[in-house]
Amino acid sequence: MNYSKKIILAATLFMCFSAAQAQFHLGIKAGANLTKIDGKSFSDEFRFNYLAGAFAELGVGKKFSINPELLYSQSTATVSDNYNDVSNIFSTDQRKAKLNYLSIPVLADYKLIGPLHIQAGPQFSIATNQDKTLLQNSGEAFKNGDFSFVAGAQVKLMKFRVSARYIAGMNNINDIDNQDKWKNRAIQVALGFAIF
Repeated sequence: MNYSKKIILAATLFMCFSAAQAQFHLGIKAGANLTKIDGKSFSDEFRFNYLAGAFAELGVGKKFSINPELLYSQSTATVSDNYNDVSNIFSTDQRKAKLNYLSIPVLADYKLIGPLHIQAGPQFSIATNQDKTLLQNSGEAFKNGDFSFVAGAQVKLMKFRVSARYIAGMNNINDIDNQDKWKNRAIQVALGFAIF
């Protein structure tokens, strides 16, 4: 067996051993999704929505883990009272933007003290619907994808997970023009349960 094959075999055995030693949990979660869209076209208030999905926890040590999630979340925002001053693109009989996202946050989780953990990482979201009643011409107002940064905390109590986080959209989701930048903002509070 040559030298390169020995290195590949050793690396493979090490990864298998690490995976076997790692703590792995899989669970479900649901909660409240308070959302708004930053931009002059929308009112500056959070609106109540929901989220539901699944999470995984892959421990990489005593205090650190990687937590990917798959979440379905609802997002709404109200058109600003002065939207006519900003743009004339919105329909007069529809004042609310409605969006549903399939989101994949990938969070670094660090055990701070006791059951308290802090989390941070990127989130990739895909719009599963396009609200065509918002615009006068019934076109699509929002881009299909969004990239966000997530930061928050989680409390682990046996199989239960209680989390709170803030999500800041990093890119402009306005698919009409570049005059007004629209960015998603959300506060999420959720309860999770580790199935195994």
